[in-house]
Amino acid sequence: MNSEALGMRSATSEKINLPPVMDITAAAPLTNEFLLLRGKDVEVDASAVERIGGQCLQVLLSAAVTWAHDGMELELVNPSTNFTEALETAGLGLGNLSVRNS
Repeated sequence: MNSEALGMRSATSEKINLPPVMDITAAAPLTNEFLLLRGKDVEVDASAVERIGGQCLQVLLSAAVTWAHDGMELELVNPSTNFTEALETAGLGLGNLSVRNS
């Protein structure tokens, strides 16, 4: 049985490492990074995030909707405690930012 049949990420997926401070100045570069990877499966590592603002949350939510529309996978991995708490404060959960297509 191959790795795709087991539900594992393919070797062709890309990775985005989120920065520690995700404020308004990080929103445009993050948007550009997602745009460059559109059409590919992407893993988003949130382990370094210490602070996240509304603009970057909007970018992440938009990416999740876009990846779902495109039929691609977007997976948020290794969320830091601060990242998870910021999502909860905004009324969101990790599932809002991940897209798995079977």
